[in-house]
Amino acid sequence: MISLRRRDVDVMLLTTHNTVHSLNSLTLMRTIYWFRNDLRLHDNPGLLEQRNADALLLIYVWPKHRPWCNTVGMGEQRSRFLRESLMALDDSLKAIGQRLLVLEGAPETLLQPLVDRLNADQVVTAATPGTYERLAIEHLEKNLSVPVKQVQGNSLFTEDQLGFELPAMPSHFTPFRERVKDRVESSDNMLPAGSVDYLPAAPNWQWDNRWRHKVPAPIALPLRGGEQHGLDRLRNWVFGQQGIADYANTRNCLDGLGGSSTLSAWLANGCLSVRTVLAEVHRFEQEQMRNESTQWLIQELLWREFFYWRAMMDDKALFHAGGAKRRIRRCVFEPRNFARWCQGDTNEALINALMRQLNTTGWMSNRGRQIAASYLINEYAIDWRFGAAYFEKQLIDFDVASNYGNWQYIAGVGADPRGGRHFNIAKQAKQHDPEGVFTQKWHGHRAKQPEFITDAADWPIAPDH
Repeated sequence: MISLRRRDVDVMLLTTHNTVHSLNSLTLMRTIYWFRNDLRLHDNPGLLEQRNADALLLIYVWPKHRPWCNTVGMGEQRSRFLRESLMALDDSLKAIGQRLLVLEGAPETLLQPLVDRLNADQVVTAATPGTYERLAIEHLEKNLSVPVKQVQGNSLFTEDQLGFELPAMPSHFTPFRERVKDRVESSDNMLPAGSVDYLPAAPNWQWDNRWRHKVPAPIALPLRGGEQHGLDRLRNWVFGQQGIADYANTRNCLDGLGGSSTLSAWLANGCLSVRTVLAEVHRFEQEQMRNESTQWLIQELLWREFFYWRAMMDDKALFHAGGAKRRIRRCVFEPRNFARWCQGDTNEALINALMRQLNTTGWMSNRGRQIAASYLINEYAIDWRFGAAYFEKQLIDFDVASNYGNWQYIAGVGADPRGGRHFNIAKQAKQHDPEGVFTQKWHGHRAKQPEFITDAADWPIAPDH
């Protein structure tokens, strides 16, 4: 990964005067394609469009963490998985005569030097939710010397296919599902696009491989980033293991490969297309069986879709303490309790096990996330956004819409019509870890933590009389 300023970009771009002159003498389309959450060659409509470009530069800008809640930076496992995904994409591009340029910095300042030196005609990128993401695009649209074109992101539907205007987006999941379920069942208009097998090159470019280095995956959950790993997991889980056939019974399993599809990590980084996942589920239903389990997975894809479009609609409100409806929750911030929750040193063994699993592997089951979020929000009364930010730091499957949308759901300031969820931790442990195997595996039993810490040094000095 390279940290660049304008003059650094000028040094790296070695386009010769003769090449620029020859390009300017013709009517050509020179494009910069900016990868975001679409790190793949299969079913990437925006990238497919670039096969006819005359010159094409492919870039990725390393994401910046949202600057709040003292969780700045990216956890080791999230960073590893993302880096592996980028290396896999770069390797796939090399096989078809292209390369990936990975940059660190602000897109608002990085892109104009690239446009100038490539003499580009446009910048193309896939749509993605998020306030900072939107502001970056708006800044570029206003200040960049060439047009910025946004293509479909990693969603099931385009906005035109939703069947309603975005301002009419339902606030809750059930009415959303009812309005789109027919489109999902008859998904001919959502079939994945083909794979990219050719792309024009960027002229006279010097590539830098300093960002490429491998980090071992955790033994407990050895998921590797990259398009091929995602496709292999999808096909093996659906058709090889046929894990989807019993998914309704295993989806709440707390351990990674024991019941979950674990597809979320590849979906979040765009190594897997959500349309490809849906197509494989439909193929399984046609060739093998359609049952409650296959429908459960489709419903979870719809939950992901719901949060995607809800985030597009809510924008800044996705990060407000009270959500779009400005519901006020009484909360505090006790730093010791937050630190105990983050590190897995609370007085609840199941919570400790879940958080230690997250810190080690970068992953936690959906059920585990609900339990851990409920504990932080309801038992510690801490602002839900601190927990959401910590998950953003650690999760290999971090997705801004799903992460913040789900935290709002548990806190009762988002999509939950019941006004939030408060889980009984003892009941959850009995139901989902009855033998205590998961808790023991992740060393959940910790020394009891004091509720308060008192020290004579904390007392004010009495004034002299």
